[in-house]
Amino acid sequence: MTHVLVAHGTRKRQGVSLIGDLASQVAATLGRPVHVAFVDVVGPTPVEVLGARTGEPAVLVPAFLARGYHVSSDIPAHVRDSGHEDVTVTRALGPDPQLARVLVDRLVESGWRPDDSVILAAAGTSDPAALRDLHTTAAWLSATLGSRVELAFAATGRPRVADAVAALRGRGRRVVVASYLLSEGLFQDRLRDSGADLVTDPLGTHPGITRLIVSRFQRALVSEPAASGVRGR
Repeated sequence: MTHVLVAHGTRKRQGVSLIGDLASQVAATLGRPVHVAFVDVVGPTPVEVLGARTGEPAVLVPAFLARGYHVSSDIPAHVRDSGHEDVTVTRALGPDPQLARVLVDRLVESGWRPDDSVILAAAGTSDPAALRDLHTTAAWLSATLGSRVELAFAATGRPRVADAVAALRGRGRRVVVASYLLSEGLFQDRLRDSGADLVTDPLGTHPGITRLIVSRFQRALVSEPAASGVRGR
């Protein structure tokens, strides 16, 4: 069985290394290798990883925090182009209650206080389903913290994170940006430049992320097999 963790990709070496570290942590828990692939910016691509391993079934976990183009269109296209006939693609990492717990841990680590204004900062999307996923995560985080969390975006969508920070300044409280990003990169840099009092680190190699990815792989392995081809879980 081939295990593949698929991420977006970044030109930042630190971000690429982080995905590799995350895959290593997952592999240590599963007791088997986990290969890494990227859909943009850097390689190897899912086509390359799957195409080199067509002799055994494969499970692919999209390391994305919401649905969107890469999950719904890009990854399935890579699977088809690879020529691999036995691939199970799990659902994205988010939304999931586990991610809300990881976000709270990152907030506590950053020095967040209960009276702070909090912004959940995502990369952004124009996909309606992915946008619903992000609002679901913001709602879960709001419920966990006991106060309203605003949703803002580093790239696609409104409000932009810097604008949301400026709007919350008028409340007279500190503004904390909770990074809803998996790794370092351009978007995390934008969060740090947003003018917030505190910006949490990306979710990264938090143990909760490792457990979530392990769960995705394990559920795919115990699910009833489909006939052949690309399968979703």
